[in-house]
Amino acid sequence: MLEKAPIRSGKDTREKLLALAEEAVLAKGFAGTSIDELITAAGITKSGFFYHFKDKGDLAKALLLRYLEHDQQVLDELFRRGDELNEDPLHGFLVGLKLFAEMMANMTEAHPGCLAASFVYQDQLFNRDVRDLNAEGVLRWRRRFRERFELIAQKYPPRDDVDLDALADMAATLIEGALILSRALRDPMIPPKQVLLYRDFVRCVFLRD
Repeated sequence: MLEKAPIRSGKDTREKLLALAEEAVLAKGFAGTSIDELITAAGITKSGFFYHFKDKGDLAKALLLRYLEHDQQVLDELFRRGDELNEDPLHGFLVGLKLFAEMMANMTEAHPGCLAASFVYQDQLFNRDVRDLNAEGVLRWRRRFRERFELIAQKYPPRDDVDLDALADMAATLIEGALILSRALRDPMIPPKQVLLYRDFVRCVFLRD
């Protein structure tokens, strides 16, 4: 059951509703999350909810935008730090993946899951704007990794022909699969181990020694 929390301002109320909604959606899906439970947990009236979101569909879009923005910020920071620690495009990227794995390993419980993936599983509940936004989030991952692989390949041509889009997509598919396994088996170490295996694979693709 979601715990009731005090609210200090309109901005705080909106953020609290989004945080409560994300927690609920990851736990039981969007269809299983009701406006009534959110307003009870946030300690507001139904009119207070509709002040911030015109309907549940508007909440879904706001949730996804918030999630994708945070996702991008986390990856930007990790790979920025990796590049600061090693200016070589490949080795900076490998450091970034190591930092990513360490971040995942520092979670004491299994990761609750990916909001974007949960939206895909129930995409019939959402309008085209939300579905398109989710697809753009996936393509953003592909572009991020593809652009880095193109940069790496200029200095370290791959030992074999490799589809860089597929190699980029592997990052997203690996993480999503790892989160599912982690949750099913209640093992928080699955995601970091998978990230490190991906790191080893990328190294083998571009390094010949």
